[in-house]
Amino acid sequence: MKFKFLSVITASLLFSWGQTYAQEILTLQQAVKFALDNKKEAKNSKLDLENAQYQIDEVRSGALPQVTGVGSLTYNPLIQQNVIVMEDPATGQSVSTVIQFGQPWQANSNLQVTQQIFNQALFTGLKAARTTREFYQVNKELTDEQLIEKVANAYYQVFQSQLQVATVESNLGNTEKNQRVIQGLVDAGLAKKIDLDRTTVQVNNLKAQLQQAKNTMEIQENALKFAMGMEITNQIDLPDETFAIDAQALENLPIDLDNRTEIRVLEKQTELLELDKKAKIADYYPTLSFSGNLGYMSFAQRFPIFNGNATKTAYSALGLNLSIPIFNGGKTKSQVSQKNIEILRAKVELEDTKLALTMASENARTQVKNSLITINSNEGNVKLAKEVLDNTENNYKNGLATLTELLDAENAYADAQNNLNNSLLDYKVAEVQLIKSKGNLKTLVNE
Repeated sequence: MKFKFLSVITASLLFSWGQTYAQEILTLQQAVKFALDNKKEAKNSKLDLENAQYQIDEVRSGALPQVTGVGSLTYNPLIQQNVIVMEDPATGQSVSTVIQFGQPWQANSNLQVTQQIFNQALFTGLKAARTTREFYQVNKELTDEQLIEKVANAYYQVFQSQLQVATVESNLGNTEKNQRVIQGLVDAGLAKKIDLDRTTVQVNNLKAQLQQAKNTMEIQENALKFAMGMEITNQIDLPDETFAIDAQALENLPIDLDNRTEIRVLEKQTELLELDKKAKIADYYPTLSFSGNLGYMSFAQRFPIFNGNATKTAYSALGLNLSIPIFNGGKTKSQVSQKNIEILRAKVELEDTKLALTMASENARTQVKNSLITINSNEGNVKLAKEVLDNTENNYKNGLATLTELLDAENAYADAQNNLNNSLLDYKVAEVQLIKSKGNLKTLVNE
């Protein structure tokens, strides 16, 4: 069944560049897209996704050759001397000789290369880095959905505030019309001045309510602009637009918990915890790496040392480095056990979230149904209250109704309109929740 009614659903936005202003109609879809491009949360999620690639590059760098160049220049004011004791062949006695090792100036340059051959922790880290990027991708989708929900709710709050202003303006205009009629009756001696005074009080009260409603609408507009990431000083105007509610279409939306972004985020978190556990288990594995270096040394009596009198020598070395863990006091076992507990907690959180999402879906469906019933009832009340008001106004002019009855009829009509406005807002909020529970919030952008 389709329910059609009038509401305020679009907005006009004034964008300013210098002294030039261009006016555009801001629909809900445009408001959401603006928020996805400009709101802080959306920007940060994009930066997180970009940063994830840099994290992958950082981990991958550990699997590539590590090349380091080292250079040094040393001056030795005091050269170390050692005593060498030798036997004199002629006398058979020991003779001590003092020998100086090294030169005052020494230069050294060295090129070092290391390459991981087997490192289980490094391999696991590469898998975790790729999974981290997938996590940030899903997390960005979740952030976008949360932003869509926030903007949609703020948008409908502005819509409800606009309806409230229109309702008070309508009631004020109707009461001012009756005030003029009563003024004419008083002038003709057909009505009492107290009736005019009571009507004037009613007019003044409605003017105060109108100002309060406008203030509330301005606050709601500011909340919408903040939710969008828009400058608060920008002006928003909301023209009227007719829209339809297709409750059957909402009912037919399938529920797929496995496709819910909240579930996918938790699943990726669990996957990351599993990889973190494997990284700890990798501490049980040996590591094997290759290392090599090529160096050049120069010695001289004075600076600069790079001259024809310097002594020069080269050196190099190649090696394999094997590290085998034997015993660390049970540290690795304890760390793996802690990771198991974190994984179990994540799984409990996942199951609880699925239960909560199922409940939210059922609650949203129930709220939509109740809101539709309330809207039907309130629409009938508005129509009936208007008929009562018209009849009471006519009876008052003919002396068949009192002013109290007329004011009561006006208040009843205003209450009926306000109740309808509130029920419209309740429906739209419940509609957003139902669409969210079915994992289709992005349809608000693509409609």
